[in-house]
Amino acid sequence: MALAVSTGCKISAEEHAFPEIIELNVGGQVYITRYSTLVSIPGSLLWEMFSQKKVKALARDSKGRFFVDRDGFLFRYILDYMRDQQLVLPDHFPERSRLLREADYFILPELVKLLAPKISKQNSIGEDPCQSDPEETSPSLDTFRSISLPGVGISATSAPGTNLEIRRSGFITVGYRGSYTLGRESHTDAKFRRVARIMVCGKTSLAKEVFGDTLNESRDPDRPPERYTSRYYLKFTFLEQAFDKLSDAGFHMVACNSTGTCAFAHEQTDDKIWTSYTEYVFYRE
Repeated sequence: MALAVSTGCKISAEEHAFPEIIELNVGGQVYITRYSTLVSIPGSLLWEMFSQKKVKALARDSKGRFFVDRDGFLFRYILDYMRDQQLVLPDHFPERSRLLREADYFILPELVKLLAPKISKQNSIGEDPCQSDPEETSPSLDTFRSISLPGVGISATSAPGTNLEIRRSGFITVGYRGSYTLGRESHTDAKFRRVARIMVCGKTSLAKEVFGDTLNESRDPDRPPERYTSRYYLKFTFLEQAFDKLSDAGFHMVACNSTGTCAFAHEQTDDKIWTSYTEYVFYRE
């Protein structure tokens, strides 16, 4: 028995042992789609994976799903494009450059063409039906800027850290929950637990400027740059590392507050569990 694919060639039953419904684990995100969708674009990486190789040649996770080690959040747009070859992105989408990288990795040249004008600074906004975010065209700490010096007649290129740098003012708040067990009213017996997560509150544009790739954006992906958000958190759990990044970006601490509660760990012992929530407020002029 043979199965015809979109290229017109045939794959033997031994080669094609994939079910009609495919489960994928992409970077920890689970997707369920049809086999025909994955092989809908000849020459793409997914077409090569699911039409040119046997099932046993592909990586799987612990639950038997096919595993792809890429950005799980952005893969939803890759899969949507493969369904009907159309690009539809939400308003104020901040991940165009990263999605372009994913499109190139999955060997989708037409999608690359659709994304390229949207991140190109040479194209005007009027020429692009899906306008770039204000954050992408505004000055940032990660880019060099050309500034005209009055009375000199020349342009000076400023790099991050120079006096010509343009920085936006604003507040950023970082918070975390911590807990420790204290036995017999002695600090020497305290058992501290590591910080589980560091939350970030403030303007999206400022948070991205300070923390860059260490900022987890999957919880609030469509937030416009000038909106405030409290749904971001950091990919690391060291407060000192967060403070260093804020200091390097010109922020200084202006306020701090903390609350705590106490409960007995065991009714028959004196051990107590202290749980606290602490926030640090930083400001840059």
